[in-house]
Amino acid sequence: MNTQIFKYPNPFKLESGKILRELEIGFHTYGKLNKERDNAVWVCHALTANSDVFDWWKGLFGSKNYFNPDEHFIVCANILGSPYGTTSPLSENPVTGLPYYLSFPQICVRDMVKAHQLLADHLEIKDIKIVLGGSLGGQQALEWSIMEPNRIKNLIAIATNARHSPWGIAFNESQRLAIASDRSFYANKPDGGVKGLKAARSIALLSYRGYKTYSITQQEDNDKKVDSFKASSYQNYQGEKLVNRYNAYSYWCLTKVMDSHNVGRGRHGVEKALSLIKAKTLVIGIKSDLLFPLEEQQYLFRHIPTAAFAELDSFYGHDGFLIETEALTNIITSFFKTDVKGKIIELQQTA
Repeated sequence: MNTQIFKYPNPFKLESGKILRELEIGFHTYGKLNKERDNAVWVCHALTANSDVFDWWKGLFGSKNYFNPDEHFIVCANILGSPYGTTSPLSENPVTGLPYYLSFPQICVRDMVKAHQLLADHLEIKDIKIVLGGSLGGQQALEWSIMEPNRIKNLIAIATNARHSPWGIAFNESQRLAIASDRSFYANKPDGGVKGLKAARSIALLSYRGYKTYSITQQEDNDKKVDSFKASSYQNYQGEKLVNRYNAYSYWCLTKVMDSHNVGRGRHGVEKALSLIKAKTLVIGIKSDLLFPLEEQQYLFRHIPTAAFAELDSFYGHDGFLIETEALTNIITSFFKTDVKGKIIELQQTA
């Protein structure tokens, strides 16, 4: 299925006050909006994903999975700043006629949501039955549920937080330091910063997985080996894999978006902001997540009015939300069979 493009005909004002003169959004849809127009499922994707959710979230999304096009009208839109069809640092700046590169304006999660609200209006989706996402996708889902509490009926927030932690910001800054050490990053060309991006991805992987993950998947079976370890090859492979499909300018931009995430900004604090959510909410945390530890999801659970909490036990760490699709399906199925209106129900699920 090819990426569809929505072109917004007016200037787009960012939270910073700056203006994007042109806005395009790449998106995928699956299934059809029913007569009642109440079957829309909106997926908010994470850092380097794209809008083809059937490709990267297999097992949870697909023709025979929980979220299927026979029952749901599924929408996944590429986020602002990402290079897969939506306006990004590689897009042409209409003022200069050249790509933005490092001159791309600072954006925030609220800008991403605002852009997707425009797309939802274009698709004539009045109410969204379920909005869900993990990591940066979860940050978007939370923001949308606060910005339009009457539009979002159900919220599923996975491995995410109400505001990005100093720990998460430190990881992102370390990745940007790696990118900045590559002189080609400042050359303003499509492949600028590729070596730095490879190193950044290697750093990121250490936060996405964990000690146990590497011990199981990258353990050596040769006691005589002194070099060329599996773990080393894995880091290089994953770095090259990202370089072949992404760019350093979008990565730089979107890590800063995550850093700025704070639902309490301009809303009298985080707890006040979370109290505005009206959606029936499921918060899912991953026991082994180093980047978004369980305490962050437990905080959401305590402060969102109508919420349930589920703990996922996975040795994959933060990446578990992309891998443990069978367990996620079981959790989500249990959630929608449970009436949590007016009370808090804690769900427990082991992968």
